[in-house]
Amino acid sequence: MTFAIHGLVVAPGIAIGRAVIAVSSRMEVVHYFIEADQINAEFVRLCHGRDAVVDELKRMQELLPADAPQELGALLDVHLMLLQDELLESGVKRWISERLYNAEWALTTQLEIISRQFDEMEDDYLRERKADLEQVVERILRYMRGVASPVAAPPASPRPAAGAQQGVLSEEFGDEPLVLIASDLSPADMLQFKSSVFAGFITDVGGKTSHTAIVARSMDIPAVVGARSASRLVRQDDWVIIDGDAGVVIVNPSPIILEEYGFRQRQVSLERERLSRLRHTPAVTLDGQPIQLLANIERPSDCEPSLRGGAVGVGLFRTEFLFMDRSGKLPDEEEQYVVYREVMENMHGLPVTVRTIDVGADKPLDKAHRDGSSLNPALGLRAIRWSLADTVMFRAQLRAILRAAQHGPVRLLFPMLSSLGEIQQALKQVEVARAELDARGVPYGPVEIGAMIEVPAAALMVRSFLKYFDFLSIGTNDLVQYTLAIDRADEAVAHLYDPMHPAVLHLVSDVIAAANAVGKHVSVCGEVGGDVTMTKLLLGFGLRSFSMHPAQILAVKQEILRADTHKLARWAQSILESENPAEMLGV
Repeated sequence: MTFAIHGLVVAPGIAIGRAVIAVSSRMEVVHYFIEADQINAEFVRLCHGRDAVVDELKRMQELLPADAPQELGALLDVHLMLLQDELLESGVKRWISERLYNAEWALTTQLEIISRQFDEMEDDYLRERKADLEQVVERILRYMRGVASPVAAPPASPRPAAGAQQGVLSEEFGDEPLVLIASDLSPADMLQFKSSVFAGFITDVGGKTSHTAIVARSMDIPAVVGARSASRLVRQDDWVIIDGDAGVVIVNPSPIILEEYGFRQRQVSLERERLSRLRHTPAVTLDGQPIQLLANIERPSDCEPSLRGGAVGVGLFRTEFLFMDRSGKLPDEEEQYVVYREVMENMHGLPVTVRTIDVGADKPLDKAHRDGSSLNPALGLRAIRWSLADTVMFRAQLRAILRAAQHGPVRLLFPMLSSLGEIQQALKQVEVARAELDARGVPYGPVEIGAMIEVPAAALMVRSFLKYFDFLSIGTNDLVQYTLAIDRADEAVAHLYDPMHPAVLHLVSDVIAAANAVGKHVSVCGEVGGDVTMTKLLLGFGLRSFSMHPAQILAVKQEILRADTHKLARWAQSILESENPAEMLGV
């Protein structure tokens, strides 16, 4: 049956493919693709986990007291039968060998396939066997993680099954495109999938500018977030269409719908090919104003696509991805220096803006250690506050950045500053970091130092900021969030997130004007910087430097080549004076 699920637009385009569900029941597992030469090793890991559970249950059977209920022994038999079922094992091995899933992912995927069959059984008792299967799989996963408990989970039902398993996996896999569906994905998860085979992705939760969405846009594939129950409604291997332009997911489409979206997909491809011809065209407006187009990156490997897209530097290097999901072991100075140096070398002398670590809120250091102590992490210990609370870690990062500045022009950027006290503390830490390098006799290079303007307090006191910093970078994602009091990761209020709100536009315009008045560099590095509906307005405000995901550069360049900044300045002023800027912009 064909049905549609509505969500939020985060990355435009059309994707058509088979559903890959990255969640299963209540079990959290890591999902990643393996290399072909790792298949046998994954088989071994799977078998070791299964055999460990088998041994444990057999020991429990041997230790059962004589007066134990007969049903308990029968239930242990059920679990052993499920563990040793050949169809379960062969199905899991097929996901590993043909899709190159890691063993944990393959196991939970196969669980979902079998669970679907249990759900369709008419016999109530047989349907209940799904809970037994889930418990078995959970025990295998715990052993594979090395955290198995010494006591087996209690079986789910009081009498043994007979013939509960039928066929498990009948369909053949081909070279069909795949779309990823999950309840939620952390930024680190998205980076793991960045070079994968997925044609698009869907999540149940998230907002347009959650960091998961931001990283997804850098993948340059269609995506929809905030689709509520997509991971529960869509089944493994269902055909799915992602309409990234409308924020709609179509499940099990009819042949007519498939044909229509296939045509639209080809049109999008042709438009991208046309834009690619602008790659080597200088970004200059009709009235001769040169515009700087920079890239937002997360890893050194992002440099090559940035240059290929026409970027003339890096406007935002998000260093926090070096620190995430490391089980508490943070990267030391040397490890960071190697990464920063690689970015400098990959950019071949072009300027690189390195933002110090920005963690907290929707970017926890570790998925297992999310901040549950703060009622609102977005207003808690995050970004520069987190760095100033751990100056040893902070200075290690600063020393690594200073050392990398020997290899090319570096701009050092502090996130989420809001007061003079924070400015002075952050600058003092830079002085101490330099002194520490001098004491060790370690060479380092000069850096320009800048501040992100992403809280209203910073925007309102921008002239004071300009006394201390060489440049400014406007982080519109957080600026909108804090100005409008909206959690940008919460789909329940995502419809209120409005970068065209008059208050936001006034703050952005004032910051640009203040920086231009004293001749200091200012750029927009938030999502607004890559939004083609905002390009001409920002040019009218006086912005001459945009930073965005590499995939957005050519579309923004096309808008720039068609723009006349003299005419846009008057028009932008009329937008500022309007009570409904979005209506005037026609969006």
